[in-house]
Amino acid sequence: MGLLYDKKLIFISISVFPLLVSSGMIYSLLPLYIAGLGASEMHIGLIFTTGAIVGAITSPFIGKVSDRYGRKPIIILSMIIFVFVFLAYAFTKTYIEIFPIQAFEGFAWAVIGTVVPAWMTDLIGIDKKGEVLGIFNSTWYMGWIIGPTFGGYLANIYGFRFVFLVCSIMIAIGLIFIIFSVSNNKVQ
Repeated sequence: MGLLYDKKLIFISISVFPLLVSSGMIYSLLPLYIAGLGASEMHIGLIFTTGAIVGAITSPFIGKVSDRYGRKPIIILSMIIFVFVFLAYAFTKTYIEIFPIQAFEGFAWAVIGTVVPAWMTDLIGIDKKGEVLGIFNSTWYMGWIIGPTFGGYLANIYGFRFVFLVCSIMIAIGLIFIIFSVSNNKVQ
């Protein structure tokens, strides 16, 4: 049946799926929200660049830390950061406040992009790395298939801030699932 039916991969995928749906919801709306706070196109570009710079700088460090202390605790930290980041978006009053939020979010995305695939590979074995990464990417794309439509629908009815609150709750549910589901053990 293949890895698609592997219990550990299913649990990890289910755990991060709410985050991936939330990211699809938020990133399809965030530029509009930031513009509504008075940001120019240049400011919006700089805001997203801030998160990318932090992610690029911290990714190697994050990988090393997760090699030493384990994948699961680092992923849990990342999910906690996402809960607070998406909550923070709901309470921003100016686009300037989004710069530090993006910095924290860039760190959290560096964890997801680096540590989740490493953890999946640890649990399944390096010889299945391509298939594991394919499953992770499919999970990511599924979140981005559902998220933008769902987020747009909610924003249209309830507004941007409501979407941010819903995303925080969804990620908190994923966080609870990850805490209680998969072990931090590597394949021997």
